[in-house]
Amino acid sequence: MLINQNTAISTSKILLVPYEKHHVPTYHEWMQDAEIQEATASEPLSLDEEYAMQSSWRHDPDKLTYIACLPLLNPAPRPFFAGHYDDPSHMLGDVNLFLTESGDGSSLIGEIELMIAVKSQQGHGYGRASLLAFLRYVVEHEEDLLEEFERDKMGESHLGLMELRVKIGEANVRSVGLFESVGFEAVGGEADYFGERELRMRDGWRERVGEVAGRFEGVYEEVGYGSAESEVA
Repeated sequence: MLINQNTAISTSKILLVPYEKHHVPTYHEWMQDAEIQEATASEPLSLDEEYAMQSSWRHDPDKLTYIACLPLLNPAPRPFFAGHYDDPSHMLGDVNLFLTESGDGSSLIGEIELMIAVKSQQGHGYGRASLLAFLRYVVEHEEDLLEEFERDKMGESHLGLMELRVKIGEANVRSVGLFESVGFEAVGGEADYFGERELRMRDGWRERVGEVAGRFEGVYEEVGYGSAESEVA
């Protein structure tokens, strides 16, 4: 999606920035890890394929993505520029939303993906912080997300995001617990054929996001984000 291309999200616990080309080499390195491939049900891509995937996530109207980075210790300039606070030493993982139409086509379903790829930074609360900041952004910009999605559908209208869902490998107990702690509920008692469990948050999900974010998130701020080329110009 293009909606977030110039917007970073800063909280006291995480920094989320748009997924840009300069992030791709680090992301590609992460995705060569066998454990990450298994956890994300992903196949390894070539570097060129990873660049193509980044472009897809930027321009496709059904995909919203952010790169999770270490939180800012001091207030950032406004806007701040790519590479200043989101270089490889600050990058942690990513969080994504993929939009699909419901069965009758009247509303949308949002599938969430979350990854903290840097193993030394796992278990420090960055996953929760990323998820809550991202979900708050989705709630506050739902109309804009729908507008961009529907523009590609030739003006076809939808009633909004009906539910959020996530699929997690059954063995990833920590991730299952994280999503359950913010209001997602397991669907069915067993994992599917691929060894994944599905969790959903449906009725009142917007209110639930606001409630949980208020308890855990800290200060939330949307900050202008510019490319390195913009800074030179």
